Amino acid sequence: MLDETRKDWQPELVVRREGYRCKRRGSYMSVASYSRPVGYRIGRVFGDTFGVLARNFWLCLGLAMIFSGIPNFLYQLWVGSRTQAAMESGTPSPLVFDGVSAFGAIVFFVVYMVLASILQAGLVRATIEDLNGQQPTFADALNRGIALILPIIGLSILMSLGVAIGFMLLIIPGIYLLARWSAAVPALVHERRGVLASMKRSAELTKGSRWRIFGLWIIMIIALVALQLVLGLLALAVTSFLGTVLATAVVAILSAVTSVVVSIAIAVSYVELRYVKEGTDVKELAEIFA
Repeated sequence: MLDETRKDWQPELVVRREGYRCKRRGSYMSVASYSRPVGYRIGRVFGDTFGVLARNFWLCLGLAMIFSGIPNFLYQLWVGSRTQAAMESGTPSPLVFDGVSAFGAIVFFVVYMVLASILQAGLVRATIEDLNGQQPTFADALNRGIALILPIIGLSILMSLGVAIGFMLLIIPGIYLLARWSAAVPALVHERRGVLASMKRSAELTKGSRWRIFGLWIIMIIALVALQLVLGLLALAVTSFLGTVLATAVVAILSAVTSVVVSIAIAVSYVELRYVKEGTDVKELAEIFA
């Protein structure tokens, strides 16, 4: 139930099997609301992921372009130009033998880690705000992302190393760790825990739901691969007519969209896990951000 003492809320509960609506400043907004479920619901997480994206399309697009699409586009253009120059001169590929290219790749990786951390933290913030019926803002999401750059980078490195080692050990351990730690970033952003504490918190939340979480990611991967296939074919089609620059832009946009969908899905999944484990309502989740 929403807090009726807050001036910007005038709650109007509508009896429905799956949730309620609330009236915010004279207009109705859909709010993801849950009675405590028996188990993790893949369909609800999948639907709410694209619901959040649809309700905040321009916010998500802006964040995606600034922190993923444009940097990736510029880097791919740089790599493409150097590769083309090497091919025309008959020299070996600069991606392998050129020290400048190696240095550029390292710089891009560092920049990518910083920007990806800001993007993911900002989208977690925006997703929780949306699920609470609030209107997420660019400035608010950006501030949250910037404040958590270093912890998220540290968490991402630890998780990536662990999952990579797990996949080297006959794949199954990697899948297990991927599901086990799937809620670690939202726990760090939302509950303001430390890196190791967030990983432990994720393990607690995902216990008993890991196969369903794995099922969700299989569905997401299929959907994203289908999207990549369509846009990839489009990029190939336009290359001969409009050149490699536009094709590179299509690839960069695809990468940005993928980052946004995955980040929102992780945040929505975290909300679902908290309902399954603790019965925490949307307002209680949002109060942490107050």
